[in-house]
Amino acid sequence: MPYVNIRITREGATEAQKAELIKGVTDLLVRVLNKNPSTTVVTIDELPMENWGIGGLPVEEFRRRNPPGK
Repeated sequence: MPYVNIRITREGATEAQKAELIKGVTDLLVRVLNKNPSTTVVTIDELPMENWGIGGLPVEEFRRRNPPGK
C-alpha cells in the first residue's frame, strides 16, 4: 500500500488542484510501479509560509531574493 505525503505552502490551492494532485500521483504510481490505485493513499499538508524555509531563509525572503525566471 503506497503512501505519499505532499507538502505545500498554504497559498490557496483549490480543491480542484488538490484533487488533480491526488489523481496524478496515484496514476503515476499505477503506471510506473504497477500499484493498485484502490490501496494508494495520498495526503496533502498545507503549511503556513512562516513554517517553510529554503536555503537557510524563510520562503518569502528566499522568493524575494530569487524571483522566478532569474
